[in-house]
Amino acid sequence: MNPEYLDHPRAASSDAAKSRGGIPCPSVRVSVHNYLAALLIGTFASALLFYLEFDVAGIILFGVSSILIPAFALSDRVRFDGRRIVRTGFLPVLWARLNSARHSIKLSDIEQVDTHTHRVLKRGEKITYRYKTVIRGKGISISLASGNDGYRQMLNTILQALPQNTLDARSIELRDHLQDPKETLMRAEFSRIPAADVLEGSFGNIHKRIKKSPAREIACAEEEKADDLQSLGNQLRVSGYLFQALEAFRRALVLRPGDARLLFDFARCLHSFAGIQRDERLERRALAALRLSERRASDDGELLVSLGEWYFHIGEWRRAGDAFQNALDRAGESFRTARGLAEIALREGKIAHVIHHFSTANRLADTPSLRRWARSEAEYFSNLNSDADYMDLEIGRANMLDTVESSRRTTLRIALYAFPLIIAGIYFGDQTATNIGWAVASVSLVIWAGLIVVNRVLAQRIPYDLVDSDD
Repeated sequence: MNPEYLDHPRAASSDAAKSRGGIPCPSVRVSVHNYLAALLIGTFASALLFYLEFDVAGIILFGVSSILIPAFALSDRVRFDGRRIVRTGFLPVLWARLNSARHSIKLSDIEQVDTHTHRVLKRGEKITYRYKTVIRGKGISISLASGNDGYRQMLNTILQALPQNTLDARSIELRDHLQDPKETLMRAEFSRIPAADVLEGSFGNIHKRIKKSPAREIACAEEEKADDLQSLGNQLRVSGYLFQALEAFRRALVLRPGDARLLFDFARCLHSFAGIQRDERLERRALAALRLSERRASDDGELLVSLGEWYFHIGEWRRAGDAFQNALDRAGESFRTARGLAEIALREGKIAHVIHHFSTANRLADTPSLRRWARSEAEYFSNLNSDADYMDLEIGRANMLDTVESSRRTTLRIALYAFPLIIAGIYFGDQTATNIGWAVASVSLVIWAGLIVVNRVLAQRIPYDLVDSDD
């Protein structure tokens, strides 16, 4: 285990002590998507009641929807007290009590932390990313969505208290590099990194200039400067300032061109930049930089695992498998290597290999929660491999889940298309068009709401004990 994380329990204890000492616990409001969906349905239903001349019922429903749903959304928060993560909303707590379930999770029970990134806005040369972090453990999951300082504060507090093997690659990035964007820009200005509009168009031959820079011995001051530029580049990249991030990495590579970790960070930034610019030439250069980093990684098992995880993230399955295998051959067994090889084997449909690698991960796990997760994964795929009926059920569930996802988007699109028909019918006094629009929109929204519920049911694996008991 990396010695860097031996202090995490002490950090968690310190945070808990601070919370008990009176300092407010970090909290963040949950994503409002579900509440917006409920508000949409409630508002539409009240409008339909008004159209059908049930005015009293429409007023009551509109009042309940417009007052209670926003109130529930504002009160629904995720709070961390130093020892456990708690969902505090009225509806989640009520639902958990009705189902005899939990609405909180201890740090020691966390099995996996996954972060998903979405590009939501490009304003000039600034890319706005939206991060969604899902924390899972003991059958429950709690989601955190970015959008304010509370997310960054809570995420830093939680992730610093968890072992690295619990986190996926994106979560590790946020733990190490997510900072206040204003502070990051001030740091870039202090390091004399130009603004994005100055740097625009200057990256056409970046790979050539870096490639021509020969490896050399550097002084201690230059070493520190290269480290500082690498850290700054990562912070700028996570904050969405890709032009300045590339410039920081370019300057660092001039000082330390042969550093494998620096090449890896630069390649990730260049790949993100190429995706936003839709430049296949830059994307090929990013992959070339990744391969160069892999060749220079030597026996750095942690870097090889990170390379494998990044290859997997961008869909380079074969190279991901090679990187994980190199990490296994050069640095020996590790939990993240076993987990990565299991994911590759799953992509290839090699269930026996999946079982083997998850069993290895179970043996190498350094916390009870990780052992519990790896053991459950090994048991799940063992059941799939040994019971054809159970595999057929799970394949059917997965196919049905894909169908429901597609149908949910289609029904919502149909409902949205029906709204202009309603408006046009009312404006032109066409009763037939109006009635058709209301009917289509009503049926589509009812089906859409039902598919949301079905989607959540199908997202859960079928318990093998239930199938076994039926036999």
